[in-house]
Amino acid sequence: MTDNITKVRRANALALYRAWAQDRMAAGDAAKGLEQAFAALIQVSASMWSQIKKDRPISDKLARQIEHHAARPAGWLDQPHEDSSVPDGAEQHFLEVARAAWRGANAKGKRDLLRQLRAMAGDSSAT
Repeated sequence: MTDNITKVRRANALALYRAWAQDRMAAGDAAKGLEQAFAALIQVSASMWSQIKKDRPISDKLARQIEHHAARPAGWLDQPHEDSSVPDGAEQHFLEVARAAWRGANAKGKRDLLRQLRAMAGDSSAT
């Protein structure tokens, strides 16, 4: 598998997750547990999903599995899609609020805020 297809598949899988999670939160679901729920949706373990997010290549078989369970056509993960790095309105609002909180906090407040965000993101350096 080429490095390019690996990057495209990972970016698309992450975009799928972000869109799905945003829909779930808009429906009232708590953010906690969404990673595990998405893993269950695409029928992989939470550990596998974590590996996919970080660096595990997505094989052809796994790509088709993800597409199937995420209701995307076969080959969807393999094609570049619109730039998912551009924040939508909700993400932009979050970034503005986070920036204001960061800028208004003292050093301890910044450390606490960063620790909380890392914990929510499942970052092992959160402690």
